[in-house]
Amino acid sequence: MNSEDLKEKVKEKYGEIARGTGVQNQSSCCCNPSDCCSSVDYTVFSESYKKLDGYNPDADLSLGCGIPTQFAGIKKGDSVLDLGSGAGNDCFVARALVGETGTVTGIDFTDGMLKKAGENVKKLGYTNVAFVKGDIENMPLPSNTFDVVLSNCVLNLVPDKNKAFSEISRVLKSDGHFCVSDVVIKGFLPDKLRQDAEMYVGCVSGAIELDEYIDIIKHTGFQNINIHKQKEISLPDELLTKYMTSDEFNLFRNGDVGIYSITVSGNKQ
Repeated sequence: MNSEDLKEKVKEKYGEIARGTGVQNQSSCCCNPSDCCSSVDYTVFSESYKKLDGYNPDADLSLGCGIPTQFAGIKKGDSVLDLGSGAGNDCFVARALVGETGTVTGIDFTDGMLKKAGENVKKLGYTNVAFVKGDIENMPLPSNTFDVVLSNCVLNLVPDKNKAFSEISRVLKSDGHFCVSDVVIKGFLPDKLRQDAEMYVGCVSGAIELDEYIDIIKHTGFQNINIHKQKEISLPDELLTKYMTSDEFNLFRNGDVGIYSITVSGNKQ
């Protein structure tokens, strides 16, 4: 499947979630016995936002894999961009940090998510939070604009991560920085797992190795790269055995192979 087909698959699946017809709230194995685990649990990576200032339950679809605002160093008056903003969850938390004098922009390419985010911001009455439609690999946003760029479990869905981080660098101010939560792997994932589009939009097969991820950030020119948090993600055996031989499964469970959520930041120089 080429990159454009993958993007369409992401749009389709997250459009379903925005409309409330997706699978983000079902368990990872709640189907009939003959077809167990045919769907991915999109909430397996998520962390609770409920105690954070700015939290809005209508915007929380439990699709993240961390809380990047906790480590982003957002200040009053900052201009913040959230990549893959969904229904606005991280944007509204960021808005509580930037205050009335700052601005928050969310970008997403799924119409259903943009509609949901727009409805949420209208209900909240915020005038300094806006949502725009765009592709993270080619953002319709001016250069040197934002103090902070955020993203939460989205960049692994982007086929060309080099382009994504180049765009992050472009839209950041010269002294700006990013802080993203994302999914990475350590070791080898079987080809079947990597190639499955359903797993791709579930944030697993689109993930790359941690060292490669950090190398992309370095080669983009970011400095002071810091991994603030790292957590292993445990996927159910029933799901993994769909994609792995018994030997691959045993290696995955008992070796150095694993799927991790990380929160990482870097400064533009």
